[in-house]
Amino acid sequence: MVYTVKEMFYTLQGEGAQAGKPAVFCRFAGCNLWTGLERDRPKAICQFCDTDFVGTDGEGGGKFKTPEELAQAVLNAWTGDKSGTPLVVCTGGEPLLQLDKPLVDAFHKLGIEIAVESNGTVEPPEGIDWLCISPKIGSKLVVTKGQELKLVYPQEGGEPEQFEHMDFENFFLQPMDSPEQMENTARAVDYCKAHPKWRLSVQSHKYINIP
Repeated sequence: MVYTVKEMFYTLQGEGAQAGKPAVFCRFAGCNLWTGLERDRPKAICQFCDTDFVGTDGEGGGKFKTPEELAQAVLNAWTGDKSGTPLVVCTGGEPLLQLDKPLVDAFHKLGIEIAVESNGTVEPPEGIDWLCISPKIGSKLVVTKGQELKLVYPQEGGEPEQFEHMDFENFFLQPMDSPEQMENTARAVDYCKAHPKWRLSVQSHKYINIP
């Protein structure tokens, strides 16, 4: 497989249970819920995506011919303390369209811990260390267990209680980034206060202006 990566950069995780943790973000190109083209957004299953995942022209982006080549590129991008455990956050787009067992093994061979941010419509390979699922209403959710469920809120038909029976260690509501963000945040706060199983996730990287 040739792995197609939009961008790759070292930063801090901005949201969810691992917020504040240093990581190399490896953003894979492509998604199965939206083409990434604005002309197609109105008919996409996921219409609120705030990420550019088209092409390979971002920082550190490109096409990688082998899992070893991509794993080494991630390790090279890690500029933190070499005595620590490097973390890669595989995101997208939808990373599980490309992240396969050979790449998981290549990351682990170099001592890299693997976190994945997925829409939950594609079964993950074995060996992922941290799996975060963000359901998109209108798609078929096939992944119902992991370390973290992060629901963008509100979504029409996406009442949080329908996910509470699933086998996740953490449940987060993340206010939808839109012109109504203040209202969405207030609604998410109220829901978390009334339903303590859920915690609030904010996109802190946008507030402190880091990638």
